[in-house]
Amino acid sequence: MTEPAPRLTYHLTPRAWWDAADPGAPLRAPSLDAEGFIHCTDGAAEMVATANRHYASDPGEFVILTVDLDRISSVWRVEDPAGIYPHVFGPIDRAAIVRVVPAPRDAAGVFLAFEP
Repeated sequence: MTEPAPRLTYHLTPRAWWDAADPGAPLRAPSLDAEGFIHCTDGAAEMVATANRHYASDPGEFVILTVDLDRISSVWRVEDPAGIYPHVFGPIDRAAIVRVVPAPRDAAGVFLAFEP
């Protein structure tokens, strides 16, 4: 019997914030306190488009977290009409973060495709 594929999504966060976060604690992105949930994006191409829509003017370094939603103990839902933006209504368990990669950018600051 084949196991189902993991339910993966992406979360973009500033590198400085990620580096300062306690690696032994669940991830509490700033949006959790400000908005009540953590933003995620399904699909690598959509993650890049989202980054460029919201963070192109921010010159800082970012990382992209690959998150397995099946491994999160917090409630999560997809609430947008397109069905590509999961919202996590609590911290993200560290065991659910399966990969962290730098968010590549060009010299002008435009976010580029990354290896999913």
